[in-house]
Amino acid sequence: MTKHAGTESDWERLRNMSDVEAEAGALTDKDNPPLSADRPGLAPVARVKVIRRALHLTQEEFSVRYRIPLGTLRDWEQGRTEPDQAAQAYLQVIAKEPETVSRALGTRSAA
Repeated sequence: MTKHAGTESDWERLRNMSDVEAEAGALTDKDNPPLSADRPGLAPVARVKVIRRALHLTQEEFSVRYRIPLGTLRDWEQGRTEPDQAAQAYLQVIAKEPETVSRALGTRSAA
């Protein structure tokens, strides 16, 4: 038996929900719990790009400044591989103290 995507009345009910009702429903969905700090899901991969973009750096600039091989950075950002625990910790430090890390590595920008 094939599971169907829902009846028209199901879709109508969904379209008529407020954002608050939709969020409340999503939070109670036992089959798809929300991502959190305890359950990061895809966060480590996505976080790399978010950190880099927040610093207004290209992949090449981020790679040089934080001494992460460009290919590795690209693999992380494109989800081909995930940072190991040490790399995740390093990325957290970069996110919290980017200038301190850059200064410690001697790769501080001229800006």
